[in-house]
Amino acid sequence: MMIPELPGYLTKLGGAEYKGLIIALFTLMAGISRPFSGKLTDNVGRVPVMIFGSLVCVVCSLLYPVLTSVSGFLLLRFFHGFSTGFKPTATSAYGADVVHESRRGEALGALAIGYSLGSSVGPLLGSYLVETFSYNIMFYVSAACAFGSVCILYNIKETLPNPKKFSIGLIKIKRTEVFDKTSVKPAIIMLLLCFPIGCVLTLSPELSGSVGLHNKGFYYAVYTVASLLIRLLAAKSSDKYGRVAVLICTSFIQVIAFIVLAWAHSVAMVITSAVIFGAAIGMNSPTIMAWAVDRCEPEHRGRAVASVYIALELGIGSGAIFSAWIFHNKMENLVYAFLSPAILALVSMFLLIAWRRKQKRIVAMQAPEFPE
Repeated sequence: MMIPELPGYLTKLGGAEYKGLIIALFTLMAGISRPFSGKLTDNVGRVPVMIFGSLVCVVCSLLYPVLTSVSGFLLLRFFHGFSTGFKPTATSAYGADVVHESRRGEALGALAIGYSLGSSVGPLLGSYLVETFSYNIMFYVSAACAFGSVCILYNIKETLPNPKKFSIGLIKIKRTEVFDKTSVKPAIIMLLLCFPIGCVLTLSPELSGSVGLHNKGFYYAVYTVASLLIRLLAAKSSDKYGRVAVLICTSFIQVIAFIVLAWAHSVAMVITSAVIFGAAIGMNSPTIMAWAVDRCEPEHRGRAVASVYIALELGIGSGAIFSAWIFHNKMENLVYAFLSPAILALVSMFLLIAWRRKQKRIVAMQAPEFPE
């Protein structure tokens, strides 16, 4: 709801040169908090961690109208990252708990449908609230939505067997608990394919305005609706064809999306890119999460999911900073800013192809030999 309007809000506060930090600070805190949320998810339970993440969103949304200096805003963006650092980690672990592994990709895709619905309606609503009322009304509505999440989560049954009571000792993180080794490959792909999200979150409002899209949330709405539709149509694809095969296809689709966006000079081209990008991102996230959960031990699901989310935050944060640096508030630089995500998506595709070939060779070598 807030993301499309925050660059304009920060400019109003006098911090136009800090636009890249809007997403970067948020994702930095989210990334820092992932190891803690992963450990707490595996020990205290899924539900308490989800509730905490939603409560952070309530409090931070209510504080935006209070902290109206540039430094106050940026500090709040940093601490707001706790919400994303905790809520999705526990949600993905919860989703993996309640279904059989043969339908894991479908289940995490179903969770992502809820995300897509909120992400498609939210930006449009946020821009409408700002244009019709004010920024403060948008912040208050955001807080109300997050509080609704808390109310629903309060009545959800815990899925972690024998959850522990919270203690200070549980937030002490050992070096081995920061990152799950089985999640390295999914995390690398997540980083490469989420760099474009940071780029889009930071620069699509600028591009939208330049081609005549006055509602800055329209691009987000189009690409999230596209991601929703692809999840409805292809939710079972990674369960049927394999995680890596699906990710190879979506990486290539993402390359095309950003080539189109780099040279977009009309509303039609911007919308076309949003549809293509939405189709790719709609399959990427649930497929990568299912891949990570496939590779980990059941008792470390929270840690594995948190590890992949760390990569997600690094990708989005670096994408926001790097794209804002390339753009430098000059419209002629947009083409270069949008081509960099295309290159990284291409790298992702080649890595996946190489890993797939290597795995096939290993399987072939391990296959038993039978006499003719």
